[in-house]
Amino acid sequence: MVILREGICPGATAQLIQALKDQHVVTVMDLVSANIEDLAQKCSISYKTLVAVRRVLLAQYSPFPSNGADLYEELMGSTAILSTGNQNLDTLLDSGLYTGELTEFVGAPGSGKTQVCLSLTVNISCQLKQKVLYIDSTGGLTASRMLQLIQNEVDSLEGQSEALQRIEVVRVFEVYRLLDVLQDLRMSFTRQVMGARSSVKAVVIDSAAAVLSSILGGHHLEGISLMMQLARELKTMARELGVAVIVTNCVVQDSGGGVKPALGRSWSYVPNIRVLLQHRTEGAGLHPTKRSATILKSSRQPTRISVEFDITSCGILGNRAASSQHSAGDLDNMY
Repeated sequence: MVILREGICPGATAQLIQALKDQHVVTVMDLVSANIEDLAQKCSISYKTLVAVRRVLLAQYSPFPSNGADLYEELMGSTAILSTGNQNLDTLLDSGLYTGELTEFVGAPGSGKTQVCLSLTVNISCQLKQKVLYIDSTGGLTASRMLQLIQNEVDSLEGQSEALQRIEVVRVFEVYRLLDVLQDLRMSFTRQVMGARSSVKAVVIDSAAAVLSSILGGHHLEGISLMMQLARELKTMARELGVAVIVTNCVVQDSGGGVKPALGRSWSYVPNIRVLLQHRTEGAGLHPTKRSATILKSSRQPTRISVEFDITSCGILGNRAASSQHSAGDLDNMY
């Protein structure tokens, strides 16, 4: 909202501004929407003067129209697609993780949420040569584990060292500290762009539920407020800084006996992409665990399509033959 003031445009004298305020015309919007002829009579101001001032203000503060082709070209020029390192997951995500978007992986303990985050982090660092901010809120990440995954991708010690340097790990255990970390990233982003170093391309938070669950529940309005503040920070950061934001979320029991993503309905509007990770042991526990990823929410892909993947003994994500659709009964409560 732009307040009318002396000198805001040619012809906006102190006398004219005061006359308008006496008629309760305080903002540019008030003047633009007013009946100029009636206003000129009430203010005892020249009709031509008011029309000229109004025309200049419209030119200064009205947005220029854009067509769909221009918007699409701008989007394609500013959006990068980051591979997860797994062909099946990339296919499910319409080629990979998009900068400017928030992708959420949902699942029960042991479903592979952390492993997916680690694997995509290592792939972005080793193969794409991009920086990643990894925020660990569960305390489950160790440097030796990260190094082990990098050693599976890079042979030379120099290459391994460079890959590690592209991954910044921060441990947070409460939401206030998480907000501080994200705000620090936004403040430092300009310096990263202006400097010789490349800027962060992905921010991974494992997990969002770990820092939010303790402040939610009951009638804790402050908790809801903090959750939405975090949501706004993540969405704004993704869009303005051009980074891919990846978060994990757990599942909870619902009233019907099934499971649903934690953090409630308000949070469900936050992710651009929501992926359910599931696992089960084949052959009564005698065979490796079978894992699947299913789209629950996406603006580009149909929901309920699934792919299968493996987590090998060394922690690498492996492909399986893709399946086209998950059992509908398992997903009825997951939206």
